[in-house]
Amino acid sequence: MNVLIIGKNGQVAWELQQSCPSHITAHALGRNEIDITDPQSIELVITQLKPAIIINASAYTAVDKAESEQDEAYFINATAVEYLAKAATKHNIRFLHISTDFVFDGTKNTPYKVDDQTNPINVYGASKLAGELAIKAHCPDNSAIVRTSWVYSSHGNNFVKTMLRLMAEKEELNVVSDQIGCPTNASGLAKFLWHLAEQVRLEPIYHYSDLGVASWYDFAVSIQNCALDKGKLNKKIPIKPISSLAYPTQAKRPKFSLMQQSDNFKRQCWQRNLKKMIVSFF
Repeated sequence: MNVLIIGKNGQVAWELQQSCPSHITAHALGRNEIDITDPQSIELVITQLKPAIIINASAYTAVDKAESEQDEAYFINATAVEYLAKAATKHNIRFLHISTDFVFDGTKNTPYKVDDQTNPINVYGASKLAGELAIKAHCPDNSAIVRTSWVYSSHGNNFVKTMLRLMAEKEELNVVSDQIGCPTNASGLAKFLWHLAEQVRLEPIYHYSDLGVASWYDFAVSIQNCALDKGKLNKKIPIKPISSLAYPTQAKRPKFSLMQQSDNFKRQCWQRNLKKMIVSFF
């Protein structure tokens, strides 16, 4: 079975390639091989590869830049997703798409369910929600939207690798402590996507993250403790919790974006997955 993975250079696409089942032939393409903003480019690739499944692991993810690059964010996160959804329906291809916890406004104090009201508070979240709506409109019968949060991997750029670098360079760090969610190791997310690829029937939306809850401050402290424990850092520095108000950004972030898991797929706690990643990264 042929599977087309879009977003070859991203951390989720990389993990998908590492964990691809033996009976599946994965074709991971980047922007030089497919232009998802061009329906003709999409059609040409589908005609050549004849995939049974498309996994869209590409996105505009620069949350703060999206506030000033709204057109670009919507073009990649919404318009291109609409093109892919239409092509998937035309060719009877299963379509799996990665979305985000940022479709919620963060005003709840209990985990968000898949059918909770969406209300993004920044351009990135709004553009991702527009992509979700495009899938519902143009590919409702053989698709799944997988919302995830705080994704990291040993590949690509992410919070864990940034923190490890800063911990080695700085004498102290300030990290926001009033934004609550859950880290997600991209390796587990990739395995979940392969699980969905095999299912006879799909739900319209899934929530996938690791198990547990954390603030960015909690996450940073655990990164340092894990790295020290595994001998990956040679000094411990103070990490101070600060409020979002003390660290202003162009885009607002939801204060609480923890998501309720919506299936029985086996997950592991985020601390355990973090240890695995730190060991494998070095």
